[in-house]
Amino acid sequence: MSREAYRARFMARYADPAFRVEESALARLEAIAWDAYSEGRKSPMTAKAGEGYADPDYALSDEWRENAARIDAAQRRQREAGTPSRVLVIVASSRNDYTCPGEMSKSFRLAKLCERELTDAGIEADLLDLSRLAAEPDLHIHPCKGCVSTAMPLCHWPCSCYPNHSLGQVNDWMGEIYERFAACHGAIFVTPVYWYQVSSPLKLMMDRLVCADGGNPDPSSTHGKHADEAKALELEGWDYPKHLAGRAYGAIVHGDVAGIEGTRRALSDWLDWMGWIEAGATARLDRMIGYYEPYATSHDTLDADAPLQQEVANVARAVINAVRALRAGQLHRADEGIQPARAK
Repeated sequence: MSREAYRARFMARYADPAFRVEESALARLEAIAWDAYSEGRKSPMTAKAGEGYADPDYALSDEWRENAARIDAAQRRQREAGTPSRVLVIVASSRNDYTCPGEMSKSFRLAKLCERELTDAGIEADLLDLSRLAAEPDLHIHPCKGCVSTAMPLCHWPCSCYPNHSLGQVNDWMGEIYERFAACHGAIFVTPVYWYQVSSPLKLMMDRLVCADGGNPDPSSTHGKHADEAKALELEGWDYPKHLAGRAYGAIVHGDVAGIEGTRRALSDWLDWMGWIEAGATARLDRMIGYYEPYATSHDTLDADAPLQQEVANVARAVINAVRALRAGQLHRADEGIQPARAK
């Protein structure tokens, strides 16, 4: 970017006239930020990787190391026999009562039905409300940069693309989200259909979870983002580790005109690929809420549709059964132990 374009974009955050009293302070901060951008200081806080890494002398990001440690701790707790069972309930709508519409989403209401079933069954319910992206200042799921398409080992687990301080790409929510996925024994996804697809917050999260499916847990092995080193590692033979495999899932997709079946299939296909275990046919749900009816009365339609509410509760019950069976060693994927002919 040119200096002028960078300054204009930086200052746009402070367009409110109330900031004018700090014009000189803002100019100094902008100059520091420009220097970080122009010098490419992506990870200004680092320490030597140390033992256990391919290159112990590599300057490893402090923030990445902290994220990785939390995720590892969550994975260990998740595998301990005595820990409470936990199910992550993902609310994928962009809408809530703090966004422009000022009204909670139907996805949120359906997720709360699931939460109630889980809690009543003695399961810890962890509600992940992705609509917070649209309602909270500087909370982000930054887009996937497609490192995996260069070479799988270039995609680190957890993602090392963010934070990128030189670009101001900070406050990335995925560090916390990875930890919550690592801690769960199952998940229920609740999404509306946006133009024949899952919602945009959910798609951002799905793309950033690519590192959980084959990602490299050692950034020092590629010295950060050195494409040639990552390509050499993959060509030597990469095992594409599935870091979150073996969890149970249910999927609830709702719409009002079209797209529910295709969206639910895409969601299920993604989770199957990740090595997750579907909690049975009852855990797959795609339904219209008010088919071709006015949007204005859709909440009333949901209130009146008792069978749909029962079906949503049944998704949660199926996931509860699956999680219990998984933890007792009684539920396995039918293809467990079969090596794919073409791993990727």
